[in-house]
Amino acid sequence: MHTHHHPLPDNQLLASLPPEAAAVVQARIELVDLEAGTMLYEAGTVLRHVYFPVTAVVSLVSALRDGACAEVAVVGREGLAGVCAFMGGGTALSSAVVQRAGQAWRMPARDIADLARDVEPVMQQLLRYTQALFTHMAQTSACHRHHSLAPQLCRWLLQHLDRQVGDEMRVTQERIAGMLGVRREGVTGAALELQRQGLIRYSRGHLRVLDRRGLEQHCCECYGVVERAYARLRNGASAWPRAAAVAGTAAALPSSVRLHPKTVGIAVSDAGRHATA
Repeated sequence: MHTHHHPLPDNQLLASLPPEAAAVVQARIELVDLEAGTMLYEAGTVLRHVYFPVTAVVSLVSALRDGACAEVAVVGREGLAGVCAFMGGGTALSSAVVQRAGQAWRMPARDIADLARDVEPVMQQLLRYTQALFTHMAQTSACHRHHSLAPQLCRWLLQHLDRQVGDEMRVTQERIAGMLGVRREGVTGAALELQRQGLIRYSRGHLRVLDRRGLEQHCCECYGVVERAYARLRNGASAWPRAAAVAGTAAALPSSVRLHPKTVGIAVSDAGRHATA
C-alpha cells in the first residue's frame, strides 16, 4: 500500500455527481491499482465493491459452464463496474475482468447503494449511465449474433481504444478471441486482413492502431449506436472519454491498494476463460 502525492485523472461519472455528494464520496472511496487479468467479481455473486476506472479498462463478460465467455461491454473512465449494487438486488449479472492494467476508485457496494437512495440526483445520474451501459450490452449481443468477425473486431478495437491513452494495446489473439466468443483462427485471419489494409500492426501480443478512421469505416453500425448512447451522457462535452483532459482530485488522495489476480482467487487465461487460482 502506498500513497500518491500527485494529482490523478478522474473518473467522469464521479465528476458528474452533484456537489452535495462529493464529500460523502471522497470519504468512502480508495484508489486501487488493478492488474490485467484480475477478476473483480463473478456473475451471480453478491457485490462487495464497485469500481470507477480511471486509467484501467474493465471487460464485463458472460461465462458458460464449459469455461467459454464473451465480452458484453467494456468500462473505462466514463463509468463504473458494478451497477447492480444500487439497483436493489446487489448481485452481479456479469463478471468483471480487468482488461488493461491501471487505476480505479473502489467504493463499498453498500455505500453507493445508500448514497443513491439518499441523494436523488446521484441516483438519476447513475441510472442515466446504466441506461447507456444496457444499450452497450444489448448492441454487443446483437453484434455477436449478426455481424461478421472483421467488423466485430474493428468495433472491439475502437471501444477499447476510446478508453485508453495512446494507440497501442498489449493483447493476444487468444484474449481477443475469448472476448468475442470466437475461434482464435478467425481472429488471426481478421487481424491479418486489417494489417494488409494498413489499419493496424500486430506482432506477438502487441497491437498498434495505425488508421483509426479506417477502422471506423470498416466497423459495423454497432460502434456508432453505443457511442451515441454515451454521447447523450456527456451532454455534448468534447473529447470524451478517449481524450478527456486530466483533472486533479478535489481533496487529499486516499492510499492506493494494488489488486492482484490471486487476491480474488481467480486467474483469467488469454483465451478469456477463468479457473480457481
